[in-house]
Amino acid sequence: MAIIFSIANQKGGVGKTTTAVNLSAALQTIRKRVLMVDIDPQGNATMGCGIDKHDLQYSTCEVLLGECSIENTIVHSDKVKIDVIPSNTDLITAEIALIKNGNSEYLLKEALAKVSNKYDYIIIDCPPSLNMLTINAFTASNGILIPMQCEYYALEGLSALIQTIERIQATTNPDLEITGLIRTMYDARNKLSNEVSVQLQQYFSKKVFKTIIPRNIKLAEAPSFGQAAINYARSSKGAISYVSLASEIVGKQKTLN
Repeated sequence: MAIIFSIANQKGGVGKTTTAVNLSAALQTIRKRVLMVDIDPQGNATMGCGIDKHDLQYSTCEVLLGECSIENTIVHSDKVKIDVIPSNTDLITAEIALIKNGNSEYLLKEALAKVSNKYDYIIIDCPPSLNMLTINAFTASNGILIPMQCEYYALEGLSALIQTIERIQATTNPDLEITGLIRTMYDARNKLSNEVSVQLQQYFSKKVFKTIIPRNIKLAEAPSFGQAAINYARSSKGAISYVSLASEIVGKQKTLN
């Protein structure tokens, strides 16, 4: 059975989708079977895997509405070399339908259960807001990976996310946990970045991953080519850092088991 992680932060612009795509690709390079689920209507993770979000036969929308089997929705990304359940703005329609239906929090969990045995890891890219799509992702997940920029408002946004996770633990997924915090877009020359990094380590201790994702031009360029950094520029600092993060996550799961 796959370990399912949601990549989430209610604050936008923190490297959430970059982490979803590049972590998925990095896990694949260390011989893990990976499915990435795009549950953000913006569809950026879909495009980042070289899949045209404007030309989808099926998407996450149809899965959640029960209009298509999850098996028929999975697309293989030749550029990133992982399986993807893609997304686009059609997902807004699904969200509206979910709000109207009872027990709709479990739809993604039920769908993923049908393919979970085919993968080692399922990575879900969440929208940057708390809505029924995010609740579905959290309900389906074993853990939450939180990308964070080390900046002034980082801790304030994190406290709101933790409150959301606690609500999910109290309702639809009591086993949900914060697997770890990922410091992203990090500039070691910036005094504030270093100060916030120290604060995160003081407050969250072992929940903060040792791997730090630096600001890196190759990470920024890769999505425009529909690739992860490891496919676009294997020796770049960004690519290397995500392989390190993938190895750290796999090692952490082995320790827990």
